[in-house]
Amino acid sequence: MKRRTLLAATVALPPLLGGCGFALRRPPALAFERLALVGFAPRSPVAAALRRALPDTVTVTEAPQQAQVVLEALREVRDKTFVATGSVGQVREISVRLFFGFRLSTPAGKPLIVPAELGLSRDVSYNETYALAKELEQNELYRAMEEDIAQQVVRRLEAVREF
Repeated sequence: MKRRTLLAATVALPPLLGGCGFALRRPPALAFERLALVGFAPRSPVAAALRRALPDTVTVTEAPQQAQVVLEALREVRDKTFVATGSVGQVREISVRLFFGFRLSTPAGKPLIVPAELGLSRDVSYNETYALAKELEQNELYRAMEEDIAQQVVRRLEAVREF
């Protein structure tokens, strides 16, 4: 009896998922094929994350004149603040933050996305005894936030239809 119920559920489930709007994630469909990244620091982790997040149909060019659109980094800041301290002044919690400001325009300067800023923060507990492990944890959080910001930027690029 259980086998029949499982079989019936397996057969009935896919049409129900399709009806609710469920679909597998596809690569973003961007209206342009050539993009220039300008204003980034030489080894910018956000620029590297953006390059990974862009679909294979988009080529990143070095010269803005060769691109159809130009993504300019206005601000890329990593920040760390102390959120909580113990009774003797020892740090117990740290907030790591990442801010990224950008704008999108044509090589001629026509704005496609007005200057925007994205900011993410994550809180992490801290213990001086495990300082090295906590530093590695903070670096991993920064990497995750960089990937998240890159995905958010690509979703905004997806909304650009005319340039």
